[in-house]
Amino acid sequence: MTENTPGAPGPKPERPQQSAEGTTPAEHTPDSPWAPQQQRGLDSGFGEAPSAAQSDSDAQPTPGGQPSSGAQPTSGSQPSSGGHLGFGTQPGSGGAPGHQPGSGFGGQPGTGPQPNLGGHTPGGYPPPGGPDYGAPLTNPLGVPVQTVQPQRKAGGRGKLVAGALALVLLGGAIGGGIGGAVAYNLAGSSAPSSSNSLNDPRPPARDINSPAPQGSIEQVAQKVLPSVVQIKVIAPGGAGSGSGVVLSSDGMILTNNHVVEAAANGGQITVQFNDGRTATAKIVGRDATSDLAVLKADGVSGLTAAELGRSDDLRVGQQVVAIGAPFGLSSTVTSGIVSALQRPVRTGDTPDQSTVMDAVQTDAAINPGNSGGALVDMQGKVIGINSAIRTATGSQQQGGSIGLGFAIPVDQARRIADELIKNGKATHSLLGVGLGQQQPGGGQQQQQQQVAGATVSQVTPGGAADQAGIKVGDVITKIDNRRISDADSLIAAVRSYAPGTKVKLTINTGGGDRVVEATLGSQTLDNGGR
Repeated sequence: MTENTPGAPGPKPERPQQSAEGTTPAEHTPDSPWAPQQQRGLDSGFGEAPSAAQSDSDAQPTPGGQPSSGAQPTSGSQPSSGGHLGFGTQPGSGGAPGHQPGSGFGGQPGTGPQPNLGGHTPGGYPPPGGPDYGAPLTNPLGVPVQTVQPQRKAGGRGKLVAGALALVLLGGAIGGGIGGAVAYNLAGSSAPSSSNSLNDPRPPARDINSPAPQGSIEQVAQKVLPSVVQIKVIAPGGAGSGSGVVLSSDGMILTNNHVVEAAANGGQITVQFNDGRTATAKIVGRDATSDLAVLKADGVSGLTAAELGRSDDLRVGQQVVAIGAPFGLSSTVTSGIVSALQRPVRTGDTPDQSTVMDAVQTDAAINPGNSGGALVDMQGKVIGINSAIRTATGSQQQGGSIGLGFAIPVDQARRIADELIKNGKATHSLLGVGLGQQQPGGGQQQQQQQVAGATVSQVTPGGAADQAGIKVGDVITKIDNRRISDADSLIAAVRSYAPGTKVKLTINTGGGDRVVEATLGSQTLDNGGR
């Protein structure tokens, strides 16, 4: 399901019945999987479909006369064709990642025994004058070494050290005798030394107040955390919590309507700031259609107001950060990307109270309690107000993030918030049409002419659509350059514009397209108590 994200359920006052800006579909699915588990729900239909390799440690010491100079074993392991664990693996499929082949001594997989060079005495190296005389010398691991010519120095300690070094490097090249035995004891028989990380010194402490790397999530968090608050609501019917974004230093806060509407007709709202301070707050204005509300915290000053960005230039794939109080865990930071833009998302308990968001979709983890919090870009600018999530749980459970979160674009949120502060109410664009389902005709040719779009079922006399010449039965397929696939996508698109905006509508009638221009009307909705 998809749900709005308050922290706990609470009573929900009835909203006045309203035509969704004149573009309410005639039919709705009653049991929507988008329904919030305590406040709202959304339609379904957004793409939902109802051996370890053994590194052959059986590599044996290579033959070659079993050199007394300590020749080391080489690996004979073969590569494994172990199965891969894919991202689409079902539980219990048993896929396991394959091991990579490798040699414990740096050799290539599958190498065989090392030959005895020249078939001479144990030690593996021919004496001077033999058939391989002049070949480069190697140490017991097969690495070429440089011969050190003995230097004559007068007595003393320096002579002893030089002699010992010559034995270590050249011992394997001396056929038999005490020199070879000493070299083996020095280079091959000593036990490896052990290390313990607990004995290592602690690294120097970082200055946690120093600036974070430019463009990092850390930097975004440092900038935005002081501007995001936790909101707690206690109402006669229950309690809940959510998040909010500071708009002004004196305590104006933007949040979701569904976070605070339980207290609209009586209840207590408390705001907790990032620095630990708390204050009571009152509702300045709220708008159920856009699911936005503005609060005013009492007796505060010196707050850090968030920097608002813009949402009309967002791109799919760009990095974003979500900040809020999921499940009451204040000042929680998560990150992700913009997964999709202009996503029509329907919320609401009933068709009469439903609203359709023109949402920014993100895979940043958003959970109940994140509602009203900030979705920001990598410059720390607010580009959306987190509002709803899609979950995989039943309607009676409070689900968590599955990577499908939805935010109200900041361009719309900015306009609505400004009107709520000034007037206590918000206006919405109005096209002046009712929308219904396409009715399939009896003939094959008529059925083939049906196209994807929003079918006009009624036209308001004198409204924007009527003045543009739109008729019942017309199918709206585009608004400006934005494709319209169904009724919800048209509602979301119309609401993304400010009232009075001129738009171009592509209309399909009887298989032919025409383009008309319409000036969007305006409607103001009174959402009741504050």
